[in-house]
Amino acid sequence: MSVEVPLNPITRSEIHQLESLLLFATLFRPEVIELIKDPAERLTWVDSLAVAAGAIAREKAGMTVSEIARELGRTEATIRKHLKGESKAGQLVRETYELIKQGKLDELIKTIEMIEKGGLREVVAKEEYEKLLKEYEKLKREFEEIKAKVEAAELESLEKAKKEIEELKSKLEKLEEEKKELEKELKEYKVKLMEYEAKAKRAEELEAKLKELEEKAKAVEEVETKIKEYEEKLRKKDAKIEELEARLKEYEDKIKFLEEEVNKLRDGIRKAKEVLDSLLA
Repeated sequence: MSVEVPLNPITRSEIHQLESLLLFATLFRPEVIELIKDPAERLTWVDSLAVAAGAIAREKAGMTVSEIARELGRTEATIRKHLKGESKAGQLVRETYELIKQGKLDELIKTIEMIEKGGLREVVAKEEYEKLLKEYEKLKREFEEIKAKVEAAELESLEKAKKEIEELKSKLEKLEEEKKELEKELKEYKVKLMEYEAKAKRAEELEAKLKELEEKAKAVEEVETKIKEYEEKLRKKDAKIEELEARLKEYEDKIKFLEEEVNKLRDGIRKAKEVLDSLLA
């Protein structure tokens, strides 16, 4: 007997096919049958194996841990434990996958067929056959119920995801519009900023010129102060010159007077000499 197994599923149906095969093949491995004999632990084991089978099947389909967790309704931590083989269920399902990959699927199917045909005596002890057969039927029903719940949950998750996608699309469109508005505003702000920068540069230039003018004005004030000082000194000098000129005029007048007196004396002397000369002659 040969069964084609989608070891790397692509479609949803291939994922479910691999998932179901991994679960059934793992459940009916002799060592697993021993583990699920206790009715109190059976449902827990079936649930764990079902989640592990679903996680590994989806991992082989290329789904991420978050996608698997969302689809199976489990936490990402739980999914990682199964995928890394940190849980017993994850280890068992991973072993089953490797057995299938190695071409040992026919042996696993043969074991399942022996159970269905009443050939379980070749696998387990004869005295446990009836009990395990009943447990198998119950287990099969429980698996179908879990599978139906998982599929329903998947469908619900899918519808919810579609709705979320539509909402996200709507939000994205709104964000795109807001982005365009913001880009437009940003462009306007950039233009204004360039204008402000140009004005700021002009203001800096004017401030520099103003500072230069202030320095020049300060220098002019210093020059004016010095000019005033020089003017004051010049005024004093002018006053001194005027005073000297007045004294010079006074001296000139005195000299003129003296010259006139000297001339008078000379005339007197000349006349006296003439008189004296006439007397002597």
